[in-house]
Amino acid sequence: MGFMRVVLVAVLCSFALHAGFSVTNAQLSPTFYRTTCPNLFHIVFQVIFQASTTDPRIGASLLRLHFHDCFVQDIDILSEKINLNNDNKKLWSISKVKGCDASVLLNNTDTIQSEQDAAPNINSLRGLDVVNNIKTAVEDSCPETVSCADILAIAAEVGSVLGGGPGWPVLLGRRDSLTANRTLANQNLPAPFFNLTQLKAAFAVQGLNTTDLVALSGGHTFGRAHCSTFNNRLYNFNNSGNPDPTLNTTYLATLRLICPQNATGNNLTNLDLTTPDQFDNKYYSNLQHLNGLLQSDQELFSTPGADTIPIVNSFSSDQNAFFANFVASMIKMGNIGVLTGTDGEIRSQCNFVNGNSFGLASMASKDPKQKMVSQC
Repeated sequence: MGFMRVVLVAVLCSFALHAGFSVTNAQLSPTFYRTTCPNLFHIVFQVIFQASTTDPRIGASLLRLHFHDCFVQDIDILSEKINLNNDNKKLWSISKVKGCDASVLLNNTDTIQSEQDAAPNINSLRGLDVVNNIKTAVEDSCPETVSCADILAIAAEVGSVLGGGPGWPVLLGRRDSLTANRTLANQNLPAPFFNLTQLKAAFAVQGLNTTDLVALSGGHTFGRAHCSTFNNRLYNFNNSGNPDPTLNTTYLATLRLICPQNATGNNLTNLDLTTPDQFDNKYYSNLQHLNGLLQSDQELFSTPGADTIPIVNSFSSDQNAFFANFVASMIKMGNIGVLTGTDGEIRSQCNFVNGNSFGLASMASKDPKQKMVSQC
């Protein structure tokens, strides 16, 4: 009960922060829905809190959804649009696929290849059904008003707060994309086996620097990972026939019990072996003791001479410094390639574009439960 009181106080403080925060950036504002959907944050929190009572991983999963949405950027795409007023004519439209635009939520249709089937996402993304539940509740209160992209951004912050982590003034006003890009999801999302050079390059493409890399990696302070994401470290690291030398040998033995060499790779283990369901700075002390689960985690501390090492040490010794930098980096990431104004749309269902956007109403089932389910 003590921990839940802390969480509820943090949530109330977060709501107050949203209500009173008046600073805006060039495109987004934390008060965007102040008059059009004043209960938005309360609605989102209630749905996620209810989900968390049976799924302790949901906060981490929603944080990851926002990350995987924002990292898939694209340029404007020239697309064929069906003229609903004259079936004999075709129009052309510029559809924008940017960064934090809820493209990750779109299901497969005749014209859309879902990002959920990209290699970094397949059988991995979770919380999709919770996002659908949030959207339903928001539509009941504020029809055709709040974008799915903004719901993802708010859900990420609520996930942090419910885990005991920081809250922040979520900048709002994003609109939803009209399509997705599976190719760029495969290309842009950093892999769990990336080395530090590859990680820095992946973040630099998004306009994120080394401090952002270390701070956002701290999101692995809670949640789970499949054996398939780190099995190479246990048995045949870099095709050496040996385990990763930067992996603590005691931890190695534990992980081998969870992930036998001939297992399917679907077994799960905690990303943070110290406090697996709490958002704190123990992720960084784990790295210092060579207990990072993913190669991409341990690279931050074990790459010789890396400029990430002092940042890891700083965050490990000062949780407030980690929280402050995490908040700054989350806000920065949330601004990547947003659609605003008249670009994109406000989807009525998060996993499909609106029926009149490209004449897609007859091209796919509009059952909101199709595909939008949590993966293991």
